[in-house]
This record gives sequence, structure tokens and C-alpha cells, in this order.
Amino acid sequence: MIIKRLPLLIAGGIGYVLGTKAGKERYEQIRGTFNKVKDDPRVQEKAQQAVDIAKDKAPVVQEKLAGAADAATTKVKSATSKDPTDQLNPESTIFQENPGPQGTLP
Repeated sequence: MIIKRLPLLIAGGIGYVLGTKAGKERYEQIRGTFNKVKDDPRVQEKAQQAVDIAKDKAPVVQEKLAGAADAATTKVKSATSKDPTDQLNPESTIFQENPGPQGTLP
């Protein structure tokens, strides 16, 4: 079992060593790029547009979700309120007067 995992452990160890050597410098580089993109006015404008669209569509989405929830509730209630014997085979033993074993046993 350990032999099957050995390549994975070796790869993980190599990745960890290489990652820690370049880690902080690379992290700072990624963080700087993220902040530049996040603070770009064009990105800010698009983010605000997305927020506005979400606010405009929220009532419609809420209405559709409420309708779907009501439909699901109705379906579950109708399925659970039926007599379970309606769905049985008419030859089922539940309809027999004596549903026990019939005949002689070996």
C-alpha cells in the first residue's frame, strides 16, 4: 500500500520544497497582480453592473423559486395522501382474506 503512495509522497515533498523557496516572492507577485486588477476602474464598473443586474432580477428569481417550491410541496402532498393499496397489484396478498402460506409445506 505504501509503495503505491510513494510517488505521490515524493511529488508532494518536491512541490513543498520548491513552493517554500519561491513561496513568499510568488505570493507577493500574485497578490500585487490581484490588487491591480481589483482596483482597475473598468473591473469596478463591471462589478457594479453585475450587482445592479442581480438586484433587478432578484424579485423575478424569488417568484420563480417560490412557484417551484409550491409545486414541489403540492406534488409531495398529493403523492403521500393517496391510499397505498391503490398502487398494489390486484392479486397482492394484502387483498386476500387469508394472506398466509397456502397448501402444505415440504
